[in-house]
Amino acid sequence: MLAYQWGVFAIALGTFGIGTTEFMPMGLLPVIADGVGASIPTAGLLISAYAIGVMFGAPLVTLFLSRYSHKTALLALMSVFVLGNVLSALAINYETLLFSRVITSLAHGAFFGIGAVVAMNLAPYHKKGSAVASIFLGLTIANIVGVPITTWLGQTFDWRVAFAITAVLGLVAILGISRSLPTMPPAEKVDVRSELNAIMQPAALRAFATTVMCASSMFTLYTYITPIMQTLAQASDNAVASMLMLTGIGFTLGNYISGKITDKSPNMALLVFLGLQILVLLMFRFSATSVIGAGITTLLWGTVIFGSGPPLQMQVMKIAEKAPGLASSINIGAFNLGNAVGAAVGGLVISIGFGYEWLPMFAALLSFFALLMVFFNSEK
Repeated sequence: MLAYQWGVFAIALGTFGIGTTEFMPMGLLPVIADGVGASIPTAGLLISAYAIGVMFGAPLVTLFLSRYSHKTALLALMSVFVLGNVLSALAINYETLLFSRVITSLAHGAFFGIGAVVAMNLAPYHKKGSAVASIFLGLTIANIVGVPITTWLGQTFDWRVAFAITAVLGLVAILGISRSLPTMPPAEKVDVRSELNAIMQPAALRAFATTVMCASSMFTLYTYITPIMQTLAQASDNAVASMLMLTGIGFTLGNYISGKITDKSPNMALLVFLGLQILVLLMFRFSATSVIGAGITTLLWGTVIFGSGPPLQMQVMKIAEKAPGLASSINIGAFNLGNAVGAAVGGLVISIGFGYEWLPMFAALLSFFALLMVFFNSEK
């Protein structure tokens, strides 16, 4: 393995841990709620609090760490990640668990943002898109391996074990980063005004809005994927679990393929994957009417929906080239905002009388708006 690939792999270990800790509580929500004496809706706020922490923490933490070298910043962020998960494992009540989840969330956006910049700097010019995609690969593999394993451990033994194991993942990432990344000089003094101007330019704001819409499309469907599959394909619980696994595999395939296209043209990758998203989502209602059809559809959807991640990240770093780390971190926050918006849109669609089978259509509409935004940004 080439030297730069070891460094990228070490950062991907960190994103694997972050992806595991972000999505693992969703499968353990009833167990966690019972463990801290809270209702399930109240325990659900742990997920919302994490997303909010990522949104607000990403730019603030990135600016704070901008005075340090990128390697030091990544090690510090992984240390915060470990601390947050240890506190979660030791939480004695709901309030302390909520506090620990917010602490953990502060490492999320900044780690992805700074990690993407480091990966780009380490990789040769023709491999930069693949390097950024590799960072996201840790997140996709977390959905296939990390989340199912920690969820099983939490259900079988104790939910605190799941957080403890996740903390260990962070320690492994710290070891990998410290051993594989080269020594980096301290960052030059940051011109905060210049960085803020870079991320506030109209093209950058449109790029962030594109990310919000893409993520909203994803979570309008993904949040309610179980009842959608039960409605369209009459899928059993075991069949739904298999479809979720196929979705995670699709995430990984889309991330890999997108990295190759992004190496050549981030804009082309965005246009291709957003166009395919719309097509697959419009077909979803009709192609997912059997268990086999639903399995194939969720695999395709997972592939095209996650394929937009690497080019979106590359796009914002290119537009805000004077503040790539801050722009990259804010883009991760924008993804988490889209998470919340998508879940709310899906809930609204259902509450006003549309059935679950209509959610793919509304998700396609959000992807269409994202595609329009990319065209609009390309003309500027």
